[in-house]
Amino acid sequence: MLEISVTVLTKNASKSLRDTLELLKDFSDVIILDNGSTDNTLAIAENYPNVRIFKHSFIGFGPLHNLASSYALYDWIFSIDSDEVLSQNLFEEIRTLHLDEKFVYSFPRKNFYKGQHIKGCGWGTNHVVRLFNRKIFSFSQDQVHEKVVASQMSIIYLQNPLLHTPYHSISEFLHKMQLYSDLFAEQSNQKSSPSKALAHAFMAFFKSYILKKGLFDGYAGFLISAYNGHTAFYKYLKLYEKNAC
Repeated sequence: MLEISVTVLTKNASKSLRDTLELLKDFSDVIILDNGSTDNTLAIAENYPNVRIFKHSFIGFGPLHNLASSYALYDWIFSIDSDEVLSQNLFEEIRTLHLDEKFVYSFPRKNFYKGQHIKGCGWGTNHVVRLFNRKIFSFSQDQVHEKVVASQMSIIYLQNPLLHTPYHSISEFLHKMQLYSDLFAEQSNQKSSPSKALAHAFMAFFKSYILKKGLFDGYAGFLISAYNGHTAFYKYLKLYEKNAC
């Protein structure tokens, strides 16, 4: 067993959680921090003897990640999302690391929609920092788009990927759009207007579909680009309404 604590934030993650936890069996400490699941997410988690379950109301993704880290048995934290799967090759790479607390470790991440590897829309393989020592590093306090932060961060880049399926249906796109646009409006101090919302929506779609080559991903590329445009539109409209109140 690896002496690394794995942290997983969950809410209604039953579609993907079993695949996530199956590839974490060789970690001795896996922490589930759930913020209000109403499906069988927790029932799935209870089937794994290396998993410990905690519950907390939603306080923002960054604060939740840090709370999950506080429950860890070990100082080394591997943060993985409930819609991500650890590839076997990545596990072997992690297993052979000589961890140095002065560094954080970054993984490439491949993104999928309905089994299709999405290469455009900004969804192409990207690197995410997910392995760190909690004595030195932590997540930002951002409500959304949180990240591991520290001054003078030194990063070691691993070679093998996390496999990420953030959405399984249009309904999940719509649910995430509602959540992310709300969180953006809550934490932003920018000024906004209906015309600014429309401009951001157009640019988000254009950037995703044309500049980032989403059109080469077919229907999935169009759907993701449309989602990016709509999310930008409602982010700035909600911000406008918040400022007008």
